[in-house]
Amino acid sequence: MADKDKNPSLEDPAQLAEAVCTGNRRALARAITLIESTREDHRARAEQLLELLLPHTGRAARIGISGVPGVGKSTFIEAFGQNWIARGHKVAVLAVDPSSQRSGGSILGDKTRMEQLSRAPEAFIRPSPTAGTLGGVARRTREVSLACEAAGFDVVLIETVGVGQSETAVSDLVDMFLLLLLPGSGDELQGVKRGIMELADLVVVNKADGDMAAAAKRSAAEYDNAIRLLHPSTSDWIPPVLTCSSLENIGIDAVREMTETHRAQAAASGALEKRRSAQARRWMWGEVDEYLLAGFQRHPAVQAKLKSLERQVSEAEITPSAAARALLEAFRSA
Repeated sequence: MADKDKNPSLEDPAQLAEAVCTGNRRALARAITLIESTREDHRARAEQLLELLLPHTGRAARIGISGVPGVGKSTFIEAFGQNWIARGHKVAVLAVDPSSQRSGGSILGDKTRMEQLSRAPEAFIRPSPTAGTLGGVARRTREVSLACEAAGFDVVLIETVGVGQSETAVSDLVDMFLLLLLPGSGDELQGVKRGIMELADLVVVNKADGDMAAAAKRSAAEYDNAIRLLHPSTSDWIPPVLTCSSLENIGIDAVREMTETHRAQAAASGALEKRRSAQARRWMWGEVDEYLLAGFQRHPAVQAKLKSLERQVSEAEITPSAAARALLEAFRSA
């Protein structure tokens, strides 16, 4: 068994995998660094690492959490995570932060906003930048979640950067997609995208405390009616709508219990296995797309024409579609 204090090398995937599987947190952090690296040599070692970790994954509850701006995702996740820990679980939180389009940098502040949870020995919080990836998740969130599972975390919470038309990719990584909403009027209901409402497995109206408690109940009723219109009555699971107060720790038990009910029902019906199988297939094709695009961009024939065509597009001498066809023709003719 690997020494818990040992700092395994990024150069040896087997040594790193062994350390991760013993619960070595330093090894887990280094494994995630390797997985998130864009260096070509690191990608090859990351793939070896993931192959070694894969047999030790699959048992964790994977829960995605998204919500409108100001809904209090970090406060909710802290209360939610502590609730799981109080019942004997180990919780990994993958908090995805938006990256600057100019510098590529990100704030990475979620760990500081979950101060109590970050101090719990049963919790592991890893903020990651989106690095321009659409869908509200980082490019390697799926692989990072597998590393956390292999390290013994049996609940993985994935927080997205926000909610909108593109912040839906997290639903393709998890067993349950939880949507956080604010108490409000029907106007707010209009502002929530239909697509993300259709993807939600559970809707939770947060900040149901004080003067907002009554408004939260009214909003929950409105959201419940909207969801029943979106989901057919023959569906095995109609997404419930709950209320909670993360700040006062009210209703968090009910939210956790509902996630456990959903998981148990999905496992019993075979829906969980089907969902994960479909996710794995889409993951494969996503990797194919990525490798093909990377190979195309690095191809000498493409590189020879790229700068000239980019200049022509920038100066409106040629349309982007014509430039794209020229690059594809150069690639095919080489």
